[in-house]
Amino acid sequence: MKKTYTLRSLLALIVSKLWFIMLMTFLLTAGSFLVSKFAVSPKYESYTTLYVKNNNAAGTNVNPDANVDLNDLNTAKSLAATYITVLKSNSVMEQVVEKMEEKYTVRELSQYFAVRKNKVIIASVGNCFSMSSVDGTEVIKITATTLNPQISADLCNTMAEIAPSFLIRIVGAGSVEIIDEAKPSERAVSPQVRLITLIGFIIGLHAGLLIVLFVDYFDDTIKESEELAIRYKKAVLSEVQELEPDSAIDRKKKPRISLLPLLTDDTIPFYISESSNPSEGKSTTASNIALALAQTGARVLLIDADMRKPVQHKTFKVSNSKGLSTLIIQRSTYEQAINKDIANNLDLLPSGPIPPNPSELLASEQFKSIIKRVTEDYEFIIIDTPPINIVSDTMVLNDSISGILLVLKYGETTYQDVNKCMKYIGLAKANLLGFVLNEIHRSHGRDYFSYKYRYKDYGGYGYGYRQSKEAAGKAAKEEEEAANEEADNENSEDEE
Repeated sequence: MKKTYTLRSLLALIVSKLWFIMLMTFLLTAGSFLVSKFAVSPKYESYTTLYVKNNNAAGTNVNPDANVDLNDLNTAKSLAATYITVLKSNSVMEQVVEKMEEKYTVRELSQYFAVRKNKVIIASVGNCFSMSSVDGTEVIKITATTLNPQISADLCNTMAEIAPSFLIRIVGAGSVEIIDEAKPSERAVSPQVRLITLIGFIIGLHAGLLIVLFVDYFDDTIKESEELAIRYKKAVLSEVQELEPDSAIDRKKKPRISLLPLLTDDTIPFYISESSNPSEGKSTTASNIALALAQTGARVLLIDADMRKPVQHKTFKVSNSKGLSTLIIQRSTYEQAINKDIANNLDLLPSGPIPPNPSELLASEQFKSIIKRVTEDYEFIIIDTPPINIVSDTMVLNDSISGILLVLKYGETTYQDVNKCMKYIGLAKANLLGFVLNEIHRSHGRDYFSYKYRYKDYGGYGYGYRQSKEAAGKAAKEEEEAANEEADNENSEDEE
């Protein structure tokens, strides 16, 4: 689906990413200034000017009182162009190098020109010169630019010294007079720090804007509930704003689980409490839906079927030593597994110890019978499952559930992720009730679907569960007490 923009959406995008644009602008501006100011060696420019005269014939003198003829001026201009070509020749540059070597040692010149076999390379000297006719007149401007102001001036004066006799000898027409003698300039002509800094500012500003537009155009994350609903023809049942701790200090002091807001938390603003969903993810969404339904007076059961990464027992601060996994394998009773009245009208069936085969347990007939049994006691049953895109646990529940509510994270879940979910849901012929768009306007740092499930084979209860230290210790204590009780009974029988 091709992304389109309006002026309003573009402005909103720029405002939301203004910090990045300003950062790019600052970095390139500062970088341009620092490089041009401290990393680039300054160059100094000196110049001399020569006046070309047409003497009508080589070797004759011009009458100063004679009128200047237009043809003479045109001839002088033509001579100026010819002189420039001649002065750029290697023959002239060789003489310039010879004169410079009389003033400076080769070692000194090697700091500014290329040297080979203790001889200054002519081309490196020629590259320092630029020559032009001033505004198309008979005046020739010769400029030299090097890293040393005195060297630049000496190059110009050496060229001006050589030029008249060389030109008359080679061209055989006209004459040349020196107008200005070159002088060292203490002001560097390059780098132009201000200009380069300004260019860096302009480039940085445009680069920031282009990067923001480029990234946003190819951004596949979900940010528009309307587009989401149109694409999949399913309603977005809720849009939930993110909740943040009061300060960074609170975030550091509080454990992560305490940041999961529930409808029972009086500190949550009213507009969040009225919503059936909070701002953290699927597990908290499930718990808040259960709480919202329970607040209507209906009897509600919340089942934590995420037997890979369960959190509901932490959210409601109950034991997870018994729960869904132990109930399925008949290692506990309903009374032992279900936590009654964790809130008004709300009961919780935690996941229980983590098994090595959660998908098999959820697909078992025993699980179906559990759902059938609790359906008789509760008006609503909310099941918290693992993410669809990670494992197939949710899909095996299709025969036992009425529908699926898909929780998506704003600015992080991609349409590709949703397409994958929809494919799984379609294959399972499950009923998708709609979407919840979660954590709107938040700076995200991790992907909702990047769960890192880990499970190993442990020997708890002899069924290969992975138990927490608390659960394992409690189980061992229970077995020890049972063994002691059995031993006492045997001793009592022996005494009788």
